[in-house]
Amino acid sequence: MKIDVVPTQPAEGQKPGTSGLRKKTRIFMQPGYLENFVQAIFNGIGGAKGKTFVVGGDGRYFNDAAIQTIIKMAAANGAERIIVGQGGLLSTPAASHLIRLNKTDGGIVLSASHNPGGIDEDFGVKFNVANGGPAPESVTNAIFDHTQSISDYSIARVDDIDLQSTGNHMVGELAIEIVDSVADYQALMESLFDFDKLRALFAGGFTMRFDAMHAVTGPYARVILETRLGAPKGTVLNGVPREDFGKGHPDPNPVWAKDLMDLMMSDNGPDFGAASDGDGDRNMIVGRNIYVTPSDSLAVLAANAHLAPGYRNGLSGIARSMPTSAASDRVAEKLGIASYETPTG
Repeated sequence: MKIDVVPTQPAEGQKPGTSGLRKKTRIFMQPGYLENFVQAIFNGIGGAKGKTFVVGGDGRYFNDAAIQTIIKMAAANGAERIIVGQGGLLSTPAASHLIRLNKTDGGIVLSASHNPGGIDEDFGVKFNVANGGPAPESVTNAIFDHTQSISDYSIARVDDIDLQSTGNHMVGELAIEIVDSVADYQALMESLFDFDKLRALFAGGFTMRFDAMHAVTGPYARVILETRLGAPKGTVLNGVPREDFGKGHPDPNPVWAKDLMDLMMSDNGPDFGAASDGDGDRNMIVGRNIYVTPSDSLAVLAANAHLAPGYRNGLSGIARSMPTSAASDRVAEKLGIASYETPTG
């Protein structure tokens, strides 16, 4: 394996937040721009040597090419193992679960969340730490410091890896495992929720529509809802991920999920509706002729969590972002559990 140490210089504007670094796709495609940031990630966490990472993204334009670059740089930086979602796809919750399940040193998630995708739209890279959560400020600050002082990056000059088929590969000493993007997350859901009761619900005539907005949750919803739970085919709308999100805007709100809203507000609407964003970590809940605000959705989930097998012992606390309404605070007070307010993002 030939390793190139490529001279470089700092690029402007590479300060990540808890949601990572987001820029226009063409900026990330500039020679050395992505490479600089990935090298800064490795440098900022004390190096990649001997470490294991999860890698995947929401399937937007440049997702596959970026993953190939990350694999080659991980190999050149001495990483031991990389776990990649099949086709380069991993929802943010699924990536978080794989990090914890495999006890990795973190993960690189490629997403600009609910921002539109395409060569003239947005792209993003974020680092999640070993607990599966977004990198804290101490880590993002360390990464940024290295973007300011970087002088070279290391990359292996090897062929691209087949991301479309599950299986194992080696690039030098780096073991690469392409895994089913859905399987482990599906198993997690089955451990948390009563799938027998949910199957019975659909068998009894319950109807719903889930709008995946041509983003990453389409494959998850099809397997879990239509295959495992027996929801009728067609329950999942816009279920095929597209690199430009079908020229839509993967932001689950009444404006961008208008077709779902129109259906739910019609005389013949289904019992339940939902939509999710580009990387699958935000949702919109809609009832027949009623829109549920995100703050109320959080409060309802918290108030009823004990009904799900995975949460039968209740919750330790509830966290909401600063601008979110205080509905969940009232639930926490009634349940006698802690309530937390976090910064936006």
